[in-house]
Amino acid sequence: MYRITDGDFHKEQYGSEKYLQNWPMLYILENGKTAYVGQSNHVLTRMKQHKGNPEKDLFDAVHFIYSKEFNQSVTLDYEAKLIQLFAADEKYVITNRNEGIADKEYFNKEYYDEHFTELWDRLRKSKLAKKTIDEIINSDLFKYSPFKELNDNQREAVDQITDLLRQNENQSIIVNGMPGSGKTIVAVFLLKFLKDDEYFKTKKIGIVIPQTSLRKTLKQLFKGIYGLKSSDVIGPSEVTKQKYDILLVDEAHRLHQRKNISYMGAFDQGTKRLGLPKNSDELDWILAQCKCPILFYDKDQVIGPSGITVNMVKDKVNTKFGNRMIAYYTLDTQMRVRGGNDYIDYVKKLLDGEAEAKKVFSGYEFKLVERFKDFNELMYQKEEADQLSRMVAGYAWDWISKNDKSLKDIEIEGISKMWNNRTEGWVHCPTAIDEVGCIHSIQGYDLNYAFVILGDDIYYDPEKQVIAVNGNHYFDKNGKKTATEEELLDYIKNVYYVLMTRGIKGTYLYTCDDALRKYLKKFIDVM
Repeated sequence: MYRITDGDFHKEQYGSEKYLQNWPMLYILENGKTAYVGQSNHVLTRMKQHKGNPEKDLFDAVHFIYSKEFNQSVTLDYEAKLIQLFAADEKYVITNRNEGIADKEYFNKEYYDEHFTELWDRLRKSKLAKKTIDEIINSDLFKYSPFKELNDNQREAVDQITDLLRQNENQSIIVNGMPGSGKTIVAVFLLKFLKDDEYFKTKKIGIVIPQTSLRKTLKQLFKGIYGLKSSDVIGPSEVTKQKYDILLVDEAHRLHQRKNISYMGAFDQGTKRLGLPKNSDELDWILAQCKCPILFYDKDQVIGPSGITVNMVKDKVNTKFGNRMIAYYTLDTQMRVRGGNDYIDYVKKLLDGEAEAKKVFSGYEFKLVERFKDFNELMYQKEEADQLSRMVAGYAWDWISKNDKSLKDIEIEGISKMWNNRTEGWVHCPTAIDEVGCIHSIQGYDLNYAFVILGDDIYYDPEKQVIAVNGNHYFDKNGKKTATEEELLDYIKNVYYVLMTRGIKGTYLYTCDDALRKYLKKFIDVM
């Protein structure tokens, strides 16, 4: 279906095939280390234009991709797909901009989607790509790429935010979004978009990533993206060391207050560096150090006393900018979970005890498993078939293996498991499939299948007919120290809300509390 021909870009020797004159085609410019992906109906004319562009002087080879079944809708779609895959394949540093990338529908798209894998396989055989599509799609480098195709809701937010920034840089922007709505994707896309835009070339722009693991992932990703640097990705403490014009803050609910944290000394140093009061928090640091903070936030993902509450965000931002200088956007389309927005809402209702009738979700596996043996075996089956299947749980067991790796932390129905051996990069580490991930190892990450254990920290009270929590079985010390009973209820329910919204293809539940299992049976299919 596809023909790939090679040309010498440096010498302007491209061949004499007729389709080079007037046919929708794809092409790849490269020099062994750096690449640019494009499409054109007149590729020879396009090569002349590129030859006149100093930015393209670094390339010496070109590869033309032809198919008699191509039309311009196809080549525009394939161009976006190739850019996304090459950016995460790590063979080349990609020099494309992302301004034209968006999700595109056209006649017979399903047919061309099916045959795209053939093209990628041809590129691998031609040594123009390294990894398989499955390897790339399951990688964090792909999931957080600044070349992701945005949906209409995300695209509209990006366009409106950039227009707003051009009008007035001195303001605050808050982007609300449920799990899986693409907050991180939009933040990374927007950073690349702004960095490439001539208007913002002189601006100091960074992206704040509170979680260490994701920060490392993005630093690695940015090394392979032209125009981005690993130093663009910073943690909250780095914000205190220099001023910025614009800071995009991903997962702003994961910024910390000065309580229940293990790095109190370093925290105080950051506050002192800025001359702020000792009780200041990491959000205060950001507001002090940039003209325009863009905060990506979800109030339902605050999982402990040190998190930044929605009232804190409103009060602090209002104090600095005033209501007239704050813009709000909402990402309201579910992108991760195939169960869609209805599934996310249903999980919330289940945990709040407000579900009224059982729901099933087309194309999404949501099941309650009664026997832990079956639950465990099914996870391994899903891992073998689809990869990225992980067992996760609320923090309902003490982490006794932390200092003695010979011990097991969790025992259920005679089966023993160990907590995650690390929090940074746990999802993709070799031992993850045999371990149980806690909230700190999984928040912000995607799975194909999530196997969620609801431990003894959460139970159902049949007399009051409510879901309740038991702090005696909750072992996240920093997560419950200083918390009131009401706050602890919110934190633990938020933990399970996060865990139950990680799975792209499905979520399976196992409950330790019999009454909770009986309650959930009314609303979830049992296996």
